[in-house]
Amino acid sequence: MVLPVAGCTDSKTPPQQTATPEKAPIVEQPTSVPTTEQSTPVPTVKQPTPSAGQNKEIPVASGNLTIHFLDVGQGDSILLEHGADSMLIDSGEIGKGDDVATYVKNEGIKSLDYVVAIHPHSDHIGGMSVILNDFPIGHFIDSGYPYTSKTYENMLTTINKKNIPFVTPKRGEKIDFSSGISVQVLNPGSTYFTDDVNQNSVVLKVTDGKVTFLLMGDAGLGAESAIMKDGYDVNADILKVGHHGSRTASGVSLISAVSPAVSVIEVGAGNTYGHPHAEMLDRLQRASKVYRTDIDGTITITTDGSAYSISTQKTESVQGAKSTSSGSVAYSSTSSTTSPKTEPTGSMTSSSTESTVHVSDLSLKDEWVKITNKDSSPVSLGGWKIEDEGSKHTYTFPSYTLDAGSSVTVYTIKGTDSANELYWQLGSPIWNNDGDTAYLYDNSGKLVSTLEK
Repeated sequence: MVLPVAGCTDSKTPPQQTATPEKAPIVEQPTSVPTTEQSTPVPTVKQPTPSAGQNKEIPVASGNLTIHFLDVGQGDSILLEHGADSMLIDSGEIGKGDDVATYVKNEGIKSLDYVVAIHPHSDHIGGMSVILNDFPIGHFIDSGYPYTSKTYENMLTTINKKNIPFVTPKRGEKIDFSSGISVQVLNPGSTYFTDDVNQNSVVLKVTDGKVTFLLMGDAGLGAESAIMKDGYDVNADILKVGHHGSRTASGVSLISAVSPAVSVIEVGAGNTYGHPHAEMLDRLQRASKVYRTDIDGTITITTDGSAYSISTQKTESVQGAKSTSSGSVAYSSTSSTTSPKTEPTGSMTSSSTESTVHVSDLSLKDEWVKITNKDSSPVSLGGWKIEDEGSKHTYTFPSYTLDAGSSVTVYTIKGTDSANELYWQLGSPIWNNDGDTAYLYDNSGKLVSTLEK
């Protein structure tokens, strides 16, 4: 087995010695940059590992690096392309795998050198079974944090059956993605955060010449603090915002240290979490130009190592002051984060969380799940189903109509059904207090909503 990750014991730079790379000029475009058909990737060769914070010394890559932030609703999926080399990071929620695979194939990619699972929640690996079965894969990278969901277990089983090299990198190591492109792992650290899947997300810093991307996954404040405390350089031109713009991530210290010119939030329209949270959006808009997949659709950034261009699926070009090579000027907030947008023209479908009937709340401790109908018409829930993580337990709705604008609470305990309360009639708790996900399926078996706690 060829390990694609090389250890790097000297990749840290003490905070007081961290160099701040120059910010690259930006050119915005209203349509996606065309890409040519790729040949089957060839094995990459390990490159010397430059020290953190020395981005100017990394040679400019031959050809353009293109990073696609795919619109997969309330979830993450990111595609990196450089020459014949490709890397897919995450695959969106269950039901999104076909959309992601179609997008990758439309880029002319027939196999993937690397597939990365940032962490095992279903909004990141739900579509992974499709990817694993549709493409030859060179290496699979995973956080390595133990998790017991059926989705995660099935993914690992498929990887094992296909004999795909499997690696769990640690902070400071390098991924040999493509010649001239530096991909450094900033998280997880040498030890995991206890009982916190998000904090153990794989965080990657991608550098092409003078242009840098920081991809935060769902890492939160604890992981951010640990990365900076260990002295790693997080300064970057483009920030993929942590945890869909949740208030549990993107702390003041991190945003100050990153000093991004552009922030990208992967988030679903009308999601039940309220992402991005208002205070986070305000913080990001004060520091950078903000793009969101729920508003802008798939966001594509292409760089030659000295400048980069941004194109979006849904929006027209936004005119504004561009950052300069001194790094002292960044985009301010613009109407691109609030204006109504036209329908997408790409292949991505709407997020499951955009259903008018959705899982609006879940109490792991008190053992209930709430279903809300935000439509103006009543909906018959007869035959609909609620399942927990791993489909270990299933509740099937009896003949029941959920009125417009109303909610029904389904308790797992035994009890007598009423107008707004239904009972699962179980004798023991089912929701895992350390974290669980409620899945809502309609009477045709289609997943229409999820809520993770």
